[in-house]
Amino acid sequence: MATITKTYSQHVSDFPEKIAIYTKKENITYRNWYERVTKTANWLDSFDCSTNTLGILLPNGIHFLQLFTGASTAGWICVPLDLRWKESELQKRLALSKPSILITTKDKYPMIKELYQNVLIWEDCLEGISNQPVEQGRIIDTDLPFYIGFTSGSTGEPKAFIRGQHSWINSFDCNRFDFLMNEKDHVLIPGLLIHSHFLYGAISTLFLGGTLYLLEKFSSLQALTSIQTQPISVVYVVPTMIEAVLKEKCKIGKKLKLISSGAKWEAHSKTKIRDMFYHSTMYEYYGASELSFVTVLSDRENKQRPGSVGKPCYSVEIQIRNSNHELAKVNEVGKIFVRSKMIFMGYVSNDTQMIRSTRDKEGWITVDDMGFVDNEGFLYIVGREKNMILYGGINIYAEEVEAVLTSHPDVHAAAVIGTYDKYWGQIVTAVIEGNASKMELRKLCKMILASYKIPRKWHFMKEIPLTTSGKIARPKIQEMIESKVNGH
Repeated sequence: MATITKTYSQHVSDFPEKIAIYTKKENITYRNWYERVTKTANWLDSFDCSTNTLGILLPNGIHFLQLFTGASTAGWICVPLDLRWKESELQKRLALSKPSILITTKDKYPMIKELYQNVLIWEDCLEGISNQPVEQGRIIDTDLPFYIGFTSGSTGEPKAFIRGQHSWINSFDCNRFDFLMNEKDHVLIPGLLIHSHFLYGAISTLFLGGTLYLLEKFSSLQALTSIQTQPISVVYVVPTMIEAVLKEKCKIGKKLKLISSGAKWEAHSKTKIRDMFYHSTMYEYYGASELSFVTVLSDRENKQRPGSVGKPCYSVEIQIRNSNHELAKVNEVGKIFVRSKMIFMGYVSNDTQMIRSTRDKEGWITVDDMGFVDNEGFLYIVGREKNMILYGGINIYAEEVEAVLTSHPDVHAAAVIGTYDKYWGQIVTAVIEGNASKMELRKLCKMILASYKIPRKWHFMKEIPLTTSGKIARPKIQEMIESKVNGH
């Protein structure tokens, strides 16, 4: 059966000395990469574990990917863990994922050993791995789970989602057909592999046979240097990175594909990026941890429909259902449902370790995003149901108000939440990072929004808190504002 590493042996036959991974410290060929991955898989096979789950608490680099792909080849489940998490954050995620073995660095070991059993030091594992044979071990089932990641629930507490190998194998087709990528690409991954966007970018590049360029951590200057000095053709980004890169104020004429996930790019940022990378093509995709790719919007389509998130990706089906659970009409707002072969297996139950699927009988799933489809099949996101503000019985989508606020050139980031009001139930409250004044922003909102959508309360912050994946940390902001209002 196929795995996310099934193409490695063919790469060795086709181009054994081609560079698979390039880092500042080390370059590795496909021949050496295949050997490392198979040896790691065979080393993991030597353990007698009931759950075969591997926790990885390592910095960005070849070793991280070696353990991830080795575990996947061996049929293990991999759990990437973030070195930046506080002890309490790490404990919650370890309690959810329960890895059989946790591998970390020598300097992190003393602290991790106090939190969890079965902790190994990466440097101590090297000899055992190097002594393993290169021959491929047992053949695994692609329906087996291979990856546990974490997403925030409505309360801000982590939820563990789990994927099967087949979901990423099917996702790799989107790289081919939607992003037009192949083995000739040189792909820069400037972000941390703990984030699924960048981890997927790395694994899909190796699956297709391209050359992968890794940074130890994100630096706008290092990213630009890599683009200018290396034959980079594709860069995986998130909008927060783009904002940092724009501050470097340079012009790059190289032909590039910029693939973005996360928060939607604002129009003024896209204009600046087109000016900075004047021969680039931007691909912006809508998806979720649970859904993988849903829609993609190319640069050309974006100019025609700047408010859209694009058309369905390769092999993806979309339905919009209204409040009566019926199919919505064209341009009618409803809940977005998705069906594809890329959907996750489910959430991991904290108590039983069972996988809880959220699909219906026909394979459709929703993450409660609201939107509509126009007469040409382009999808538009109105907002997420859980972010909806109920103002006197009227539904207001936080994302709609945020889009207006962030269109102001002096607003770096904005979050809109509902705060309690004894008369209206909830009122629209804006939290702003930037130099724009309340008067300017109210004037802007009056030009674009209905009066009831204009924020009634305003809070200005030096820096809006973000999640580790670079998204607005809404639960934390809600808590901060409520504490401020209540005087705690």
